[in-house]
Amino acid sequence: MASLNLNGTYWHRSSYSNQEGGNCVEAAGLDLAAAVWRTSSYSNQAGGDCVEVGDMGRVVPVRDSKNPHGPVLVFPAASWAAFVSELKTDHRP
Repeated sequence: MASLNLNGTYWHRSSYSNQEGGNCVEAAGLDLAAAVWRTSSYSNQAGGDCVEVGDMGRVVPVRDSKNPHGPVLVFPAASWAAFVSELKTDHRP
């Protein structure tokens, strides 16, 4: 099994946990402020068709640059690389 780099991850303890350690569940979240965001080379200066991609190691967050505090989609880095590779090689009209 491959190890997962959890750099940039923060943890939330379940509200059902107690001080004695009972029913403890922690969920991971990404510190998106730590991401280094890049705007797509297909974006223009007028704000059209803007997609930003964050560099975070094993995961790739993607957001709309016109709404940087809005929703973010997160993909495994290998899946994102395969997607971009396919876009570059697909020459359909």
